[in-house]
Amino acid sequence: MDEAYGSAYAALYRGHWWWRARHAYLTRLLAARLTPGSAGEALDFGCGDGLFFDALARYGEPYGIEPEAALLDPAGPWRARIDTRPLTPDASQRDRFGLVVALDVLEHLADPRPAIRELVARTRPGGLWIVSVPAFRALWTHHDDLNQHFHRYRRDELEQLLRSHGLEVLEARYVFGWTAVAKLLMRAMEALRTPRDAPPRIPWAPVNLALLGLCRAEQWLFRRAPLPFGSSVIAVARRPAA
Repeated sequence: MDEAYGSAYAALYRGHWWWRARHAYLTRLLAARLTPGSAGEALDFGCGDGLFFDALARYGEPYGIEPEAALLDPAGPWRARIDTRPLTPDASQRDRFGLVVALDVLEHLADPRPAIRELVARTRPGGLWIVSVPAFRALWTHHDDLNQHFHRYRRDELEQLLRSHGLEVLEARYVFGWTAVAKLLMRAMEALRTPRDAPPRIPWAPVNLALLGLCRAEQWLFRRAPLPFGSSVIAVARRPAA
């Protein structure tokens, strides 16, 4: 991740309409799939400063892996639970976690397969996975370059990637449909002028609130009928019990 982006990430996560909308969607997803304490222990891969740990703590003891140590606050409340070493095979971690989340992290890996293989090994049989990634190569913008992305995924590509590692995909759907249209417009604008090398900013409060409301309205309208496209894909999977 770009250094300036990384330094702004915590504030963006807590205040920006996109991160707030994603957080709300994911917390509802967890509540629909799990009961309090049922995960035992939860692992957040690419967890940053543990910003999603409060949500995970309802379902299991949260732990994280974040190789970019610069993203971490040394005095942060979850710092002791976050490992900054690279993810490598570790027999002591086998079958440990009842919940694994990888939220907008797989796209940062040139080859995500070794990481997925090791995370599956650390998942206990029957354990749940939540994965989110950016969608559609056609939506690539300077934001992806700034974020140091390697991939954007179609839904079927993400499903196949998870199934190829032995996971059962329970659901996968596009989210943020209206922002996909906005990204297409942004891509067209970037073809005409050089974009700025600057991370996103939290918009003026009324605009931020209005965009958050638009996201919530879309999520409510399409809670049963899935969107045919979106700027992100979110998948729920499970390691088979047998």
